[in-house]
Amino acid sequence: QVQLVESGGGLVQAGGSLRLSCAASGRTLSNYDMGWFRQIPGKAREFVARTRWISGLTYYADYADSVKGRFTISRDNAKNAVYPQMNSLEPEDTAVYYCAADRSSVAVAAGRAELWGQGTLVTVSS
Repeated sequence: QVQLVESGGGLVQAGGSLRLSCAASGRTLSNYDMGWFRQIPGKAREFVARTRWISGLTYYADYADSVKGRFTISRDNAKNAVYPQMNSLEPEDTAVYYCAADRSSVAVAAGRAELWGQGTLVTVSS
């Protein structure tokens, strides 16, 4: 059984940084797209960032406009993990962050990935 486990959430002041982690177990995900979404209670889940597998060890990263220039996503295939580095955090970034993975880029982009983590809470205080 494949599991995605997020960690690294917490409380940070505005302008601060956090690095989340998503580690997969049970299957190698080197040829999967892996992404991050976030959800504020009462609102729809929204795309944050993802790494798209192109071929071999080539990946492409893309970001939501709201985090572009502040967040950087990276992955470590040896650890079967993906990491968003979140800088210059704003109160509007407060949400539960979810890791997602799928072989299909379309599925990840649409928020319909096969695999999801349980979520980790990020709270940014003003």
